[in-house]
Amino acid sequence: MTVPAIQNSSSYYSNFGGHPPQSDLLTDRAIVTEAYTIIPKGVLRDIVTSVFPEWTNTRAWVLNRPVAGGATTFAQSIVEVAPGGGADKPEPQAEVQGFIFVLTGKLTLVIEGTEHVLVDGGFAYLPAGATWSARNDGTETTSFHWLRKRYEVLAGVAAPGPVVGNERDIEPGPMPGTDGKWRTTRMLDPNDVAFDFGVNIVTFEPGASIPFAETHVMEHGLYVLEGKGVYRMNGDWVEVEAGDYMSLRAFCPQACYAGGPENFRYLLYKDQNRQIAL
Repeated sequence: MTVPAIQNSSSYYSNFGGHPPQSDLLTDRAIVTEAYTIIPKGVLRDIVTSVFPEWTNTRAWVLNRPVAGGATTFAQSIVEVAPGGGADKPEPQAEVQGFIFVLTGKLTLVIEGTEHVLVDGGFAYLPAGATWSARNDGTETTSFHWLRKRYEVLAGVAAPGPVVGNERDIEPGPMPGTDGKWRTTRMLDPNDVAFDFGVNIVTFEPGASIPFAETHVMEHGLYVLEGKGVYRMNGDWVEVEAGDYMSLRAFCPQACYAGGPENFRYLLYKDQNRQIAL
């Protein structure tokens, strides 16, 4: 499949694909450990794409899947759909819920018979067992993050319904004591225990930081949307920038600070609101 070049009209990094020249050094920042994985933007080339058989005119970069020694609760991919492409039944597992966040282009979703057109910054929560389809009716390639997680039923609590919106329409919440320089845009209500995961956009203004090593049970997937920063994972300090991805297993210590002249923003997945199954 030949995919048209993406027009970077959004502020989110979405310049994927291509192939480096033979003159480039092969040294890169990609690393896999038992505590964390870093997939830098330079890894997202044509030859490492995956095909999802339910989709047409589509390619994907799988950023996270459950693996021994790593994050185990979710899958995350960057999906590119060429004009005219899409899927009538994208999700092959009825027990799996999904979340889509659009980076560039337009994506038409039909969820339980209702049509929604998502542009950059648009998102949709797709409940397990929901009937939905996705297609690119535009003239440019559409790229988006697709998160998938098996839904954990909570006794006495009804499963959540679809949620559709745009992150730019949500007022970010400032973190205490930061004068708003560290703030979080929550696309799913963290106080609604029907949701067993959260997807947020975290924003740091230049120089702002997480001033302690967070060490907790939640697994994370982090995709840098804008800017650059320095992230600490399990004692290692790593520079990251727009287009880079990080997967953190449970209890991996983490901290960061914004290291550039512009805001440092990332898309964050975390599992939450469930008791530990033993």
